[in-house]
Amino acid sequence: MKVQDLMAENVVITKEETTIEDAVKLLFKKHAEALVIIDDGRKCKGIFTERDILRSVAKKVPLDTHLKEVMSKNVLTVKKEDSFAKARRLMVLHSIRHLPVVDEKGYLVGMLTIRKILDELVGIPTFRS
Repeated sequence: MKVQDLMAENVVITKEETTIEDAVKLLFKKHAEALVIIDDGRKCKGIFTERDILRSVAKKVPLDTHLKEVMSKNVLTVKKEDSFAKARRLMVLHSIRHLPVVDEKGYLVGMLTIRKILDELVGIPTFRS
C-alpha cells in the first residue's frame, strides 16, 4: 500500500506570519488537528499541531506570536509514492501523528494522519464534534 492510498488531500495550510490565535481559530473552523505552514511555492516550512497549542499555552506564549516562532520546523515528509510501511516507521520512530505528503518536486499534496490510518485500515471511524 502506498501513502497516496491513505493520505487526506484537504490539508489546512497557512503562512508563518499567522498568529497563534488565528491558527487556533482556523483549526477550529476547519475541524483540523494540524496546520502545515507553507512558503509561496507550496513547500513545507513547518507544522503547527494541537500539541504545539498546548505547549504554547503551558509556556504562556502570547497569542499574537507568529507561527514561525512556535511551529515545529524541519518537518519530516513522505512522497505520495512511498510505501505505507516507510511512513509508519517515520511516525513511530519520531512519535508524530501528522506527516505531510509531497510530490516529486517537494510540493505539499496531502497529509497522512493517525486518524486517517485508523479510519482506513482498522475501520475505526473518527468522529468530530
